[in-house]
Amino acid sequence: MAAGQKRNTLVYAQAKKALDQMKYEISRELNIDTSPIQGDYWGYMTARDCGAIGGHMVKRMIEAAERTLAQQTAQNVQAGFRAGLAGQNQQQTQPNPNLNLSNLDQQY
Repeated sequence: MAAGQKRNTLVYAQAKKALDQMKYEISRELNIDTSPIQGDYWGYMTARDCGAIGGHMVKRMIEAAERTLAQQTAQNVQAGFRAGLAGQNQQQTQPNPNLNLSNLDQQY
């Protein structure tokens, strides 16, 4: 694919630098030679190497998303638990309007 025919665009353009950094970091970890890369053109790299790098990038992004979701869920559970405890404490300190003790003595 020529340089002017790039079809995939980033949803967040600000992420480009971080994604490029991740790409090179993963290639170093996998001991993949990135010397054939000229500028931003990866066309001289083998499909196997590019696929390995891309696959590891996706794996890391999924792990990061799962970790974030797990943290958010834990925070929501903790917030709900705290709200439940606060509601219980308020109910215990406020008298029950359905319970009228003065009528209780009169009935028995």
